[in-house]
Amino acid sequence: MIQRFDVGPRLSEMAIHNGVAYLAGQIPETGGADIRVQTAEVLAAIDALLTQAGTDKSRILRAEIFIADMADFAGMNEVWDAWVVPGHTPPRATVKAALAQPDWKIEIVVTAAV
Repeated sequence: MIQRFDVGPRLSEMAIHNGVAYLAGQIPETGGADIRVQTAEVLAAIDALLTQAGTDKSRILRAEIFIADMADFAGMNEVWDAWVVPGHTPPRATVKAALAQPDWKIEIVVTAAV
């Protein structure tokens, strides 16, 4: 069985199948804010979805981070490092990408065990 959450006409924010939660790319709420603010907003959105799935950030299996400007890499990592659970840091990829909205600096996709 597949459970879908926050289903819209284009995408669902999350799907759960066979004990794994798949999150859509999470984006910041405050366009134009600096990378630290936007990263914190995205991580809070991830926390909220993982809570809804009955899991948490210590059970993330994989993270994919898309940033618009590699000059923001250090600032993003500063917020990320304070957020992840020591000893439970997930496999991660970070790439530079042209994001869908020009005022977004970051988008993060995670997959987590439920």
